[in-house]
Amino acid sequence: MAIPMNSFALTPAGPRSLFHALAFGGAAWVLLLGCASRSPSAGASPQVGAASDAGSGGTSMMPGLMMPGTMMPGTMVPDSGAPGGGSPRAQGGSDPGVLQGSATYASPSGSGTACTIAAPCALANAVAAVRGLNSNMASDIAVYLRGGTYVLTTPLVLGPQDSGSNGHQVVYQAYPGETPVLSGAAKATGFTLVDAKLGIWRAPLPKGANGRQMFVNGVRAVRARSLNGLPNVATTSTGFTIADPAYASYRNASSIEIAQDNDWKHMRCPLQGITKSGNGSALAVAPDCWAANATNVSNPGFPFNGAGLPGLNGISWLENAYELLVQPGQFYADLSAAQVFYIPRSGEDLSTADVELPVLETLVDLAGTPGHLTPTNDSDAAAVYTGSWKHDDTGNGDLDNDLHATSTSGDAVSFSFDGTGLQVIGEISSNGGPFAAYVDGTQDDAQSPTNTSTTLVVQQVIYSVTGLPKGSHTVKLVCGGSSLLVDAFVPIPDVIAPVHDITFKGTTFSYATWSLPSVSGYIDNQAAVLWDTSGKAPVPIRVPAAVQVHRGKNISFVSDRFDHLGETGLDLADGTQDSAVTGCTITDVSGGGISLGEVDDYFQGSTALMTSGDTLSDNTISHVGTDYHDAVGIWAGYVRGVTIQRNDVGHTPYSGMSFGWGWGFASSCALQAKAGLGCRSGTNYARGNQIHDNYVHDVMGTLNDGGCIYTLGGQGDGTTKSVLANNFVTVGNHTSNMLYHDEGSSYWDTHDNVTSMGGDVWLGMWTPTIHDITLGPVNFTDNAAIDNRGSNIVYTAPTVVTGGTWPAAAVAIMAMAGPSAAYRIASPLLDDDDQRMSYLGTWVAAGSRGFGDFEDNVHSTSTDGDSVSLTFSGTGVTWIGEQSSDQGHVEWFIDGQSQGMADTSTSSARKAQQPLFMSGVLVAGSHTLKVVKRGGGYMTVDAALIQAQ
Repeated sequence: MAIPMNSFALTPAGPRSLFHALAFGGAAWVLLLGCASRSPSAGASPQVGAASDAGSGGTSMMPGLMMPGTMMPGTMVPDSGAPGGGSPRAQGGSDPGVLQGSATYASPSGSGTACTIAAPCALANAVAAVRGLNSNMASDIAVYLRGGTYVLTTPLVLGPQDSGSNGHQVVYQAYPGETPVLSGAAKATGFTLVDAKLGIWRAPLPKGANGRQMFVNGVRAVRARSLNGLPNVATTSTGFTIADPAYASYRNASSIEIAQDNDWKHMRCPLQGITKSGNGSALAVAPDCWAANATNVSNPGFPFNGAGLPGLNGISWLENAYELLVQPGQFYADLSAAQVFYIPRSGEDLSTADVELPVLETLVDLAGTPGHLTPTNDSDAAAVYTGSWKHDDTGNGDLDNDLHATSTSGDAVSFSFDGTGLQVIGEISSNGGPFAAYVDGTQDDAQSPTNTSTTLVVQQVIYSVTGLPKGSHTVKLVCGGSSLLVDAFVPIPDVIAPVHDITFKGTTFSYATWSLPSVSGYIDNQAAVLWDTSGKAPVPIRVPAAVQVHRGKNISFVSDRFDHLGETGLDLADGTQDSAVTGCTITDVSGGGISLGEVDDYFQGSTALMTSGDTLSDNTISHVGTDYHDAVGIWAGYVRGVTIQRNDVGHTPYSGMSFGWGWGFASSCALQAKAGLGCRSGTNYARGNQIHDNYVHDVMGTLNDGGCIYTLGGQGDGTTKSVLANNFVTVGNHTSNMLYHDEGSSYWDTHDNVTSMGGDVWLGMWTPTIHDITLGPVNFTDNAAIDNRGSNIVYTAPTVVTGGTWPAAAVAIMAMAGPSAAYRIASPLLDDDDQRMSYLGTWVAAGSRGFGDFEDNVHSTSTDGDSVSLTFSGTGVTWIGEQSSDQGHVEWFIDGQSQGMADTSTSSARKAQQPLFMSGVLVAGSHTLKVVKRGGGYMTVDAALIQAQ
């Protein structure tokens, strides 16, 4: 029989009482179901996410329910077998699941060089052992990682010498049934109580820790900070004043950071100092950071940024001061005294707790050559000009907005470099013509270089030479009498030798950090792409990743987990090709989830140096941008032939996916003029990309001017279009555009998508540089509004649905979006935006509410008769919502039979994550729960807990 919500009460024992209340026929789910308003003295909470020898860390969570997806990383592996697929065979009959024959074994406590199952070696020795086996492989090599934590003191670096051969892979994989964790942290121990009133404990700061992140029993601690939205803040020429004199007494002022969320940017700066100012305090910001973020914001234009330059003009919060350490779960690191301070949460015992502070910035670096290619401006001292060259500040979109030009026959430019090749970038136009090229004094007769074109196009490769012996070389270009315009030189420092044919499978990567913001601040451009302003001109940089692939090929990550990181999870960078990320979980990271490609290789004409052919599929990405709020779940810069499919991306502070770069750079001068812009027209190599069957939800929780799926910049010349199709996006929070083709987006086929619950428009295209996009013939939405100001747009209006009555075709898209069954996380706890929830009526959804709801988001309605249904397989269900004075009457149905009605209102403070209905024991099989609003204020849906069969 059903158990109405008022048939039991939460006692001061809290979660323990609820544990018994949720027991189903002798079986129970162990979880925390606390309410946001419960006082710290309401009993000790069980420790969740406690680290173990198997490396099972918890995830960052709101107080209350366990986060979905906290099972061991190996549980999503379709087969836990040997590399190459298929079920592994037992070795010697004693180890089922282990590949028969030669294999290498490592363990956290391994030693020696035997690397056998009986005598496993250290990870570094396992890598060395592979180098003796991989030169002429006849099958995949398995490196089995035994469970436990591998504490790395230096990054694990793998290069071409560590790669597979003959098409076979070197596979680093979890030993069956075990969880290896690669950790870059050091433990803090020896805590002593130093402030009994506030409950502050102190311990020595582990050597090398930068104090930006700390994790206790696998749960992220909060760096001591003020409340959001400091009052009475005024801007000065050097920073800010605050109408509170207390700040002037803060210790270690130079270690304090200010942070601001402003439009689409997240910005940070360290302070230089704090002084008393009248009846308040003056906060002097570190001068270089203040200039870069506030008074001299970088604005080089296309292809590096677009219109609009929100700067640091306020303070959202202050961070990293001892005086701000007032709440349980907060920490403060005093680097000068090498001490860390912490106020434990209820239930945490610092004498036994696992307290981890990240030290390493890179856990794994798969590095091929030549690595990142950096253009050198035409005015660099390595370029020697002879003749009557002119150095012009053109404003045409040239690199650093300048170039060297001549039309005098015989004028020459020489550029000396170390490497194996060189690309020369210049303008092409109707005034251009042939010129001569010399390499180390010998004319290159194999090419007939020219810079002619019917229209002016900037930043084009006008000459390229590769395959030179590695060493010192000089390339000379000689004008043939037509206009020769030289913009930049791109040395290729090494041979093109990718790291290749390496797989990581079932491995967890945890506890890495990033120190640059402590020194230089966080100088944002967009989507975790920042500015390095230390040189003559601003240079784009990206938030680094804990696991990095540079110049890779056929690299795979399968069913891995990336968590508890102070930066981005995984980066496939610098021309990585034909690589795959499949079935991975990325959560609780300070930066983005997965990054792909670059922002400064748009000019690349060599297919061997492009980022291309990569696939991101069946991944679950959530709770990114925990520190840096402009980060996104999946980010891609300039890429070609990439597939992003069947991913679940949710609970992000900015866009769910951000794809492309360059703004209107690849749009014609005519379209730029139509947008009221001067001409800065070039090209890029992006095209033929696929974004389909993804589930993107509860995004844009903090910042503005993004989207669930956001595209930027051009997709080639239209010969091979890119596709955005069969995606389900819902709960857009602060976004205006659920699907957002932003400035310069072009050559997209956008069809068979479903958008719901969010945005002023279902799709946005706000300026004429957005062009040649086909919308339809089929899309589905609950919002008919569209912003269609692009050029040459083929538009078929979507099917508009009211009241949640989606047609069968839309329902099929929603059901199929996200990871396939083999990789879908099988959690019994379903969030309110789970695809299996079917809402009928006038529902709204909201995230980042701060009330303590599960995943910090809810669906709600104030209309009587509105309903939500959930079909599930199991033997019971618990319905979870809120209780407060604004809640109303709710009726529950199981398989069409009413289970009664209850009043969910209360005169006490709002209580989140409340079990409002429990079905009791049901016959094993498929059932449908329906919840209907019957009166009063709101009905709020937070989560459902399924009792499995």
